[in-house]
Amino acid sequence: MSDVAVQYIELGLRLGRHQEGLVDSYYGPAEIKDRIDEEELRAPDSLAEDVARLSDSLDGLEDDRRKWLEAQLVGLETAARNLAGAEIPFEQEVELYYGVPPHRTPESEFEAAHEAIDALLPGSGSLEERYRVWREDDEIPAEQLPDVIARLTAELSQRAAELVGLPEGESVEYEYVSDKPWTAYNYYCGGLRSRIEVNTDAPAVPDAVVEWIAHETYPGHHTEHAWKEQLLTRSGRLEESIVLIPTPQSVVSEGIASLAAEIVLGEERHEVTASTVLGANVRYEPELSRKVMEANEPFSGVGTNAALMLHVDGASVDEAREYVIKWALASEQRAGHVIAFITDPMWRSYITTYPNGYRLCREFVAGDPERFKRLLTEQLTPAGLR
Repeated sequence: MSDVAVQYIELGLRLGRHQEGLVDSYYGPAEIKDRIDEEELRAPDSLAEDVARLSDSLDGLEDDRRKWLEAQLVGLETAARNLAGAEIPFEQEVELYYGVPPHRTPESEFEAAHEAIDALLPGSGSLEERYRVWREDDEIPAEQLPDVIARLTAELSQRAAELVGLPEGESVEYEYVSDKPWTAYNYYCGGLRSRIEVNTDAPAVPDAVVEWIAHETYPGHHTEHAWKEQLLTRSGRLEESIVLIPTPQSVVSEGIASLAAEIVLGEERHEVTASTVLGANVRYEPELSRKVMEANEPFSGVGTNAALMLHVDGASVDEAREYVIKWALASEQRAGHVIAFITDPMWRSYITTYPNGYRLCREFVAGDPERFKRLLTEQLTPAGLR
């Protein structure tokens, strides 16, 4: 095992003992984690010094690996400084963690989206009411959801295999849970396996279900983790066996996942959705969904804007919540989830990884499956994508 990789994993695990959620997953050698769990807790400022020392010892590594580790270590040093009590301005925190500054979406883009959606959605209620009906009503019945998910997963798996290939022996399994702030979550277990938790409290409308299945499985998070385990971890780059949230790794990973449905389904997305939910007693209009989803693309920036309001502009939590409700046409419940996310010390800046990652990965891929495969199989950084 590479000394650099082991030291990197040790740093991540030590920081993870200070902040729950910082380590998203770890499937490397159990003896490393056992040893770190048993040792005396190291002070965050001491860990920041360890990060700096490791950064100075990367000479001699392959160029792509060195650049990837350098970028990761900037994020980890920032996390250690935050844990030690450093006052790092929000915008600087975002750029140091993820290698990309936060992008504030002009409200004129939200206004244009509202106008387009208003013209598309039928009915006599307000725009907010009609949009929430479209986005949150017409759910797939709970008793039919596992069957719909199984059929969609099989369809996306087959298409991903044809598009970018899949490692032999990979697999996903689903677990149904409740009382979570997210719709679905990928827990990568190693051994080319993922466990996907599905929040049964979240509205299971067809477009959302297709989006999160592709995001979490094929060709999103599961496909990325499986390919990187197969090609990188097993060839000696053990650092890939740990996924650390406050690092540039998250921007690339969320960019891959946010692009997943688009790249694997293309123009057939809404027709595939319609055929899969056929018989599930759900009203679904493919052409209307296509047009509304094209129009609401700017809404992905609302969460970042709300975080900037809170952490830069000095807005109150209530003002940020109303902002999300107004511009994302969100329900109170959905806006509450966004606010909980951007007020959590661990996750407050993570909201930026979705629009930033999508933008970087979409521009890098430019519709080319071979370039998407590079995202899945190589150690790329946001700076490298730019």
